[in-house]
Parts: sequence; C-alpha cells; structure tokens
Amino acid sequence: MSKKEVESQEETKPKENIKSVQKKTVKYQTGRFGTIYTQFQDKPKEAICFLLKHCEGECIKSLKRHDIGYIDIVWGENDENNKGYGLKHIVEKHGSDIEELGFKIEDFIPIVVQYGEFNQTVSDAGKKVFESKMFRFVIATNFEGRRKQWLLTSFDLRKKPRKKSQA
Repeated sequence: MSKKEVESQEETKPKENIKSVQKKTVKYQTGRFGTIYTQFQDKPKEAICFLLKHCEGECIKSLKRHDIGYIDIVWGENDENNKGYGLKHIVEKHGSDIEELGFKIEDFIPIVVQYGEFNQTVSDAGKKVFESKMFRFVIATNFEGRRKQWLLTSFDLRKKPRKKSQA
C-alpha cells in the first residue's frame, strides 16, 4: 500500500470526539453521617439498597410524606446491645422480624413510613412517630440543633415489653 492509500483510509475512519469521552466526576459532600448522596430523592427503595451495600452515609430527601415532607435515610450506627440509630440499627435489630412478615427491608420501610398513622400521643418536638399495626417508625426532627428530618429507629409492636413483677 502506498503512503497516499494509507492516508486516504485514515481520513475515512471515524475520528474519536475527545470531548464526548470525558467522564463526569461527581463530588459528594461529607456530613455528620458520612457521605451525603443526593441522587436518591423520592427513591427510598434505591436509597436503602445503596446504603445496605455501602454501609455509610446518608441519602437525603429519599422518603416523603404528604404531611411532613422529606425524610433523609442515614446509615447510622448500632452497638452490641442493639442501641443505635438509622438504617444499620433497624436492620440489625429488626431485619429478621421484617423478613418474618414476608417483606424485604427496602420495601417495608417506605410502606410503613408512607402509610403509617401519625401517633400524636408519643410524638413530641424532637420526634414524629408513625405506626402500622405491627411496627412503629420514629422520625427525628432535628440533629445537633439543626432542623433535619431523618429516619431514627423502629419498634416491633408485636413484641410487648414484659411487665416487671412488683415485690
């Protein structure tokens, strides 16, 4: 092949558009709960699955109720005595209970939070409580003195606390 033939073939080859190949780099902020993920607004199931996989951070505005607005889901923490907060605490303390009911946690939390009844009696300025017949979810309304609605914890209402016998 002559030099002209090679040059001619190279001219007919499509040239890569260098500008379109550049990858978009996403920068995340870090908050008290870890990395702040914003891509899960109004996507609670996806947010929960993401946090279960990454085990850190918070997905802001992923849950929403018509009466109180957006709720953030935080990964949180849990100790060996099951004292803690956030999704980690809920999964470790109540994950098997939720599965016994026939649900995956990523389906159950949005259902109870969305359709649970607001319980005015046990709610206060620092928390809002929503209940179904079997579970209670608590939404904290602030964090470190700042307004923030986030999924704090849950309770299995089927397990009634034992009354202490009086001596």
